[in-house]
Amino acid sequence: MSKVSITIPDGFILGAAASAWQTEGWSGKKDGQDSYLDLWYKNNRHVWHNGYGPAKATDFINRYKEDVALMKASGLSHYRTSVNWSRFLTDYELGTVDEEYAAYIGNLLDEMKRNGIEPMLCLEHYELPAYLLEKYDGWSSKKVVELFVLYAEKVLERFAGKVSRWFTFNEPVVVQTRVYLDAIRWPFEQNTGKWMQWNHHKVLATARVVELFHRKGYGSHGTMGVILNPEVTYARSAAAHDQKAAHLYDLFYNRVFLDPMIKGEYPQELLDLLQKHDVQFNYSEQELAVIRNNTVDEVGINLYYPHRVKAPSREWNKETPFHPAFYYEHFELPGRRMNKSRGWEIYPKIVYDFAMRIKTEYGNVPWFIAENGMGIENEGQFRDASSGEIQDDYRIEFIAEHLYWTLKAREDGANCQGYMLWAFTDNVSPMNAFKNRYGLIEIDLDNNRDRRQKKSSHWFKSLSESGVLSLTLDDEDK
Repeated sequence: MSKVSITIPDGFILGAAASAWQTEGWSGKKDGQDSYLDLWYKNNRHVWHNGYGPAKATDFINRYKEDVALMKASGLSHYRTSVNWSRFLTDYELGTVDEEYAAYIGNLLDEMKRNGIEPMLCLEHYELPAYLLEKYDGWSSKKVVELFVLYAEKVLERFAGKVSRWFTFNEPVVVQTRVYLDAIRWPFEQNTGKWMQWNHHKVLATARVVELFHRKGYGSHGTMGVILNPEVTYARSAAAHDQKAAHLYDLFYNRVFLDPMIKGEYPQELLDLLQKHDVQFNYSEQELAVIRNNTVDEVGINLYYPHRVKAPSREWNKETPFHPAFYYEHFELPGRRMNKSRGWEIYPKIVYDFAMRIKTEYGNVPWFIAENGMGIENEGQFRDASSGEIQDDYRIEFIAEHLYWTLKAREDGANCQGYMLWAFTDNVSPMNAFKNRYGLIEIDLDNNRDRRQKKSSHWFKSLSESGVLSLTLDDEDK
């Protein structure tokens, strides 16, 4: 074991994140303002852990002043959340703003500024209006691209003067992958063509909003980026068949967004494979030109655990639709270090490995860790009997190790702007609800959702104030 210290550079982001739908709750929500997540919860509530969903969440919409004070007490320099598209408008076709919800957003931003916390806003974090899903089949339709640009224009008109860092989507690949590739989330439809159409329209919508952002002059004092969740992929072995499996896994799940959004072009290999498997989606040369000419200004990267794959061990069932799993199987590394609550491997070096990839393959574009964190089940077992405080040393260790590799990557030339934790408070996750706790701040579901700082909150405050990360590494022979 060795003790190391590493200085955090001036201006380096030390923040945390959450989304609108996972925190705000439905208080004040009007009829017709359901999001996709609200509709899923209403139609499929039994799959949500203990029945908890977005209905009350953490009641952030009513308690944001209390929470902003806790952000300051936790030493956050930045806080990233989303504007809930389904609530920001009362008419999605005309772009009619809900003045009550817009006032709440404005008040939240002002409260954060008063407390010295820089806001970052995402335009869509799974909050596609249910109306657009039901009328246009969601991101299957080019009409929804147009309506997203209209929505973005309305949000920017209100808040571009209050926020300098903007993002179109958080994890744009996730919803359609869970619904249309894997068919494990409502409305459970396996349709690979629709999966790719949703991918493309989110890429196109991002390019259109980037173009709008700079054409309107907002780029003179701000940036428009995107937040992606690349799956840092390792092959089981050096054998050609396993290397191919990892390469194609990366192509379908990572490069499908990384390449067009940063480089301006889809990988030709991806388009060729989709054609080979008769996966049809609609796009035009004009749309490809818009994508090529309007790449993002910066990228947020969500990283939690490594993805390990191997070549398939059995023949594909030809009666099922094409799925990228035609080319891979998941692989569990024997002896891996685990977060047993989540079933996820802990391998902090994914941050460094992906940072070097951005440096060498993606022009060292400005980026930052937008989400990284550790969800633990039954966290109350770690409560101190006298103080009542959760003693989450495991979270402190997890953050410290991942932040260490983030800073090492920066030292080695990665254009990394910061590290943001998921999450600021415990909050609702899709289906898992409050099962796994991620926050620096505890949400007490049994006592009016009272907030309490965990040990990690105080540690993060000290880290922010000292500007020095100190930790013990398991790096010596024993």
